[in-house]
Amino acid sequence: MKKMPSLKIGVPTVRGIVGESFTPQLAAEFAAAFGSYCGPSEVVVGTDTRTSRVMITHAVVSGLLSVGCTPIEAGVVPSPALQHSIRTGNAAGGICITASHNPIQWNALKFFNSEGVALSPNQFAELTGLYHQGAYARVPSKDIRRLKTDDSVISKHLGMIVESLAAGMIRKKKFKVAVDCCNGAASTAAPDFLGMLGCEVYEFNCGLDKPFPRNPEPVRQNIEEFCNFVRDSEAEIGFALDADADRLAIVDGRGVSLGEDYTLALVASYYLESDPSPIVVNVSTSQVMEDIARRFNVVVHRTRVGETHVVEKLLRTGAGIGGEGNGGVIIPRLNPCRDAFVGMGYILQYMADKGKGIRELKALLPAYEMIKSVVTCRPRDIVHFKSMLKNLYQDHRLVEIDGLKVFRGSGWIHVRGSMTEPVLRIIVEAESRREAEVMLSEVLDYLRPLVRRTFGD
Repeated sequence: MKKMPSLKIGVPTVRGIVGESFTPQLAAEFAAAFGSYCGPSEVVVGTDTRTSRVMITHAVVSGLLSVGCTPIEAGVVPSPALQHSIRTGNAAGGICITASHNPIQWNALKFFNSEGVALSPNQFAELTGLYHQGAYARVPSKDIRRLKTDDSVISKHLGMIVESLAAGMIRKKKFKVAVDCCNGAASTAAPDFLGMLGCEVYEFNCGLDKPFPRNPEPVRQNIEEFCNFVRDSEAEIGFALDADADRLAIVDGRGVSLGEDYTLALVASYYLESDPSPIVVNVSTSQVMEDIARRFNVVVHRTRVGETHVVEKLLRTGAGIGGEGNGGVIIPRLNPCRDAFVGMGYILQYMADKGKGIRELKALLPAYEMIKSVVTCRPRDIVHFKSMLKNLYQDHRLVEIDGLKVFRGSGWIHVRGSMTEPVLRIIVEAESRREAEVMLSEVLDYLRPLVRRTFGD
């Protein structure tokens, strides 16, 4: 089998395996290109806790300095905190050094514009054009600016969210909350935030200087130990975050993971009570969002997968809330990005306001069974798989916003190529586990021979 390249360049990130495709040279060159894109101005730089962060930070800072920018080092910070800092400060943009949900051997540069929003496809195309052309002028030594630091990024972000909540109401409840930060960027920020809301906090995997104890993506199979911890600690609720704190999963007091799609569903159910505005979600997000929208008589807009596409649609339509089924909650008036802190705050306020536990609140929503799977593949084969599946499901309703979504029975199947990994992602959802399993088996049985034939297994 041929080894596939690990470097992935796709809106709005450049990511790869450190020491293989993701190198200091690559980081410095992309930083120089981004500095040229921003102009000779301030650029905020933050990281998650990956062991490669110091090496890559030095490279990024060097690249920015070389083209006349003033880098502002924020240190280890959650991505949403960095984005808030860019939007509320005077920076022309920002770079977060994080591979988010990817395993520890990966790292990435994620680029933000002056509004703290991830670069749009057009903006990212301009950046990559500068990089490939090498079209950026290095400044002479007399024009090299000084590096600045900012240690207030996290406190300002947390303060903004607490001020937006009915914090007094939450504090009166004195919730017992467990939190799993995967030893990532929120390892001190998340416990501090929960403490600001009067919670009794039970920390799990909250060491900034420790390696990731699990795959950072907070899906059920990765947070089983945390689920046991929540149950054993007798916490009322558990929050599991990814490495850069833009994704949030919820665990109930019995140690049962609610499924990351229900993070957004629960927040939206509460948010829409006071602001019944349109919802924006990606095409892979659970159909429970349509059920919630019908209850409040609002529209659901579907986009391609990816925070950039959702945020772009949110800002264009003026929708009040949106996000993705991976645990990403976006309330643009607070922070136009996936923000796990916003998610945690709204969930706690929902519980406090209704006087109900998270298990009871989840029971108020329709129940769907979702299964996710992946098939390793080469990017150039994705179009081939898509055309084959279109033939297989030609008698069904098909949507081609991103990959191929097939509506079948009470549920749906979505197949698309990942922008961050060399895999074909498959998601199925139905009203019953059995129906979902049947649909997944049907797709996998059809794809496996193609994968074996592609790679000669």
